[in-house]
Amino acid sequence: MKRIVILGGGESGVGTAILAKKKNFDVFLSDMGLIKDNYKKLLEENGIDYEEGQHTEELILNADEVIKSPGIPKKAALIQKLESKGISIISEIEFASRYTEAKIIAITGSNGKTTTTSLLFHILKQAGLNVGLGGNIGKSFAKSVAEDNYDFYVLEISSFQLDDIKKTFKPYIAILLNITPDHLDQYEYQFDLYAKSKFRITENQDENDYFIYNLDDPKTMDMIDDITIHAHRKPFTMMDASNEAYANNELFRVNDSDGDFTMIVNELGLIGKHNISNSLAAAVAAKVINISNKSLKQSLSDFKSVEHRLEPVLTIRGIDFINDSKATNVNATYFALESMEKPVVWIVGGKDKGNDYNEILPFVKEKVKAIVCLGADNSKLIDFFNPYVSTIIDTNTVIDSVNKSYELATKGDIVLLSPACASFDLFKSYEDRGNQFKDAVRKL
Repeated sequence: MKRIVILGGGESGVGTAILAKKKNFDVFLSDMGLIKDNYKKLLEENGIDYEEGQHTEELILNADEVIKSPGIPKKAALIQKLESKGISIISEIEFASRYTEAKIIAITGSNGKTTTTSLLFHILKQAGLNVGLGGNIGKSFAKSVAEDNYDFYVLEISSFQLDDIKKTFKPYIAILLNITPDHLDQYEYQFDLYAKSKFRITENQDENDYFIYNLDDPKTMDMIDDITIHAHRKPFTMMDASNEAYANNELFRVNDSDGDFTMIVNELGLIGKHNISNSLAAAVAAKVINISNKSLKQSLSDFKSVEHRLEPVLTIRGIDFINDSKATNVNATYFALESMEKPVVWIVGGKDKGNDYNEILPFVKEKVKAIVCLGADNSKLIDFFNPYVSTIIDTNTVIDSVNKSYELATKGDIVLLSPACASFDLFKSYEDRGNQFKDAVRKL
């Protein structure tokens, strides 16, 4: 019996273990940390051997194949040992792809993945298709393949997941939204390595598949001619009105053989220039699947923003509080500040991943009246913005940051949590950070 070892006992790992067990492999799961009780219960119910708090090498290095969590770095000692023994290491999405005939729509990009994935799932579901949601959001793809029987999957896919695909992960529609510097600490601080990782979403596609990409994204356009792409190319843009998929701040249009799909931008459910672009990508995919214009227009109109992404919390004394905790890199915060139309008290900070704040400096100078830092070490932020913003406050708790922001803001202002940094210095996750922020705002 083929031995499958799974490294990581979170949503992805446990889902993979359940699928592997169902396919009658000898399955062992190992997590260096502690496994949550709900996941332990699932492993036990399915008769899956596991360990936590350690990696026992003699139980791992005898694997025929290893499926690793996207969160385990390639340079980890155990991964190096597995590679030196020639043991195949793959990702959950590669493994699960072997066991489904469903059409996969896979979405990647540095920013906008969750919003676009959720929107496209909403569009397909509203149109009556038998569709599942997975990848980085919702249920793990592998667990869904084990338990459900969908015709389509809409999957949010990270570069880490794409790093460990081989031949099987082959989306019918692949969407690349944008490529901006992120996670460079995992890519030898080389932007090109990270970008190539994103382009792997199309590497197994053939001429029966579709590759949707953003003509306005500089890094995508810089690299696309060096990438072998067999799929039909379907670009979208907010700059070139002659392109089949085009939007500006007023008009939204997708042309295809079925005729034009048009709507007014103000009718879109999502706000902000970046979200017009995300909606355009989703609309191109919807038209590939032949969603009717009437159904598509309805879904684009009634979709609401994703939690922790430019999420309105409350308005108190005329001050709007907005939770954008999912902005874990500078480019995500760029989009948030770009869409602000009132003076901003900006809550920023966390685990810095080698951030360059010059990109957002024009918006900070124009729109930000005060900065409230929220992190274990805010010295880099304070040093960088000190010459440009007269009021900068240093905090290391959510309650303190919210109280200080409330004192600094006046009627007609926005208090924006858009950290531009990872959450792991003070929080379990960006969701934890966003939820604590919302709780603190509600207690004001």
